[in-house]
Amino acid sequence: MQSQTKPMIERRTEAPEQSVWWNKLSLAQKFSASSLGKFGYELSFVRNEQGRSIAVLTCSGGVAVITEDGDINTSPNIKIR
Repeated sequence: MQSQTKPMIERRTEAPEQSVWWNKLSLAQKFSASSLGKFGYELSFVRNEQGRSIAVLTCSGGVAVITEDGDINTSPNIKIR
């Protein structure tokens, strides 16, 4: 007799820490992050460098950063450990 196993379904729509990082973004960063999200980028973390907020997003090994003004850089000089 073959038992039927139900596949596990992830019910969370976002990782718990995502909302914490999202709340730290400026309005311009949120718009830019949303547009990058359409290409598969996900918000990884937010850093403060020289008094300015920088959002770091990743996608399939690629990295993008967004400045407080919403400027997107898909080829940043940043190393993620």
